[in-house]
Amino acid sequence: MSAAGRSEGAGTGQPEAGRRKRGAGFLLAALLLGLPATGLWFAGVVPLAGGADARAAPRPPAFFELPEVVSNLNVTGRRASYVRLRSKLELARAEDAAMVQAALPRVLDLFATYLREMRPEELRGSVGTQRLREELLARINLAVAPARVNDVLFLEILVQ
Repeated sequence: MSAAGRSEGAGTGQPEAGRRKRGAGFLLAALLLGLPATGLWFAGVVPLAGGADARAAPRPPAFFELPEVVSNLNVTGRRASYVRLRSKLELARAEDAAMVQAALPRVLDLFATYLREMRPEELRGSVGTQRLREELLARINLAVAPARVNDVLFLEILVQ
């Protein structure tokens, strides 16, 4: 009986090895085809299924012009220093302009209050301008929520 048991075990052992080889072959084929396809998908070359039809066309940006803001700056000496700022807001949707208009007094107050705490040297250079943009953007989005402002665009920054 032991010989019969061995022959049965040997007979079932070969098909298992063949299945393993086939399974490994399928796995290898999936990897060889899947990795490049995944790379092309992440690169944006190959869209998701129905992606080209499902995506909405990008909207043109909507802008909202703010009134000119003039504010004194925080200086230690006796000589006063002022900043004049003209800017536009880039809105996420054109419909948000009504919400921004309704919150305009609060937005202007936030601008003036923040600018009064700045020193003239903080506004110098592109780093100072970028920091000002980021700070104002964060404050504006709090004031006009649920509307969304994507960017603050400076038309003029004059420090005297």
